[in-house]
Amino acid sequence: MAPTKSIQASEFKARCLRVLDEVQATGSEIVITKRGKPVARLAPIGPARTSLRGAWKGMARIHGDIVHVDWSSEFEDVR
Repeated sequence: MAPTKSIQASEFKARCLRVLDEVQATGSEIVITKRGKPVARLAPIGPARTSLRGAWKGMARIHGDIVHVDWSSEFEDVR
């Protein structure tokens, strides 16, 4: 992985759109500094999802039969 580049805040302000284009094109991160201290990291975002299909895959588990549920014990407790 290439070393992270840094840029002064004043230079970033002057070249903002060019810096954004560079991050998008190269996929590299740039650290923005103010008075020599890092204050922000500019990083590319991942590709946009075109579909939500499968977005929750692996996030939930089904335990037991969700179609044929025996509720009789629940109704007996209410009496």
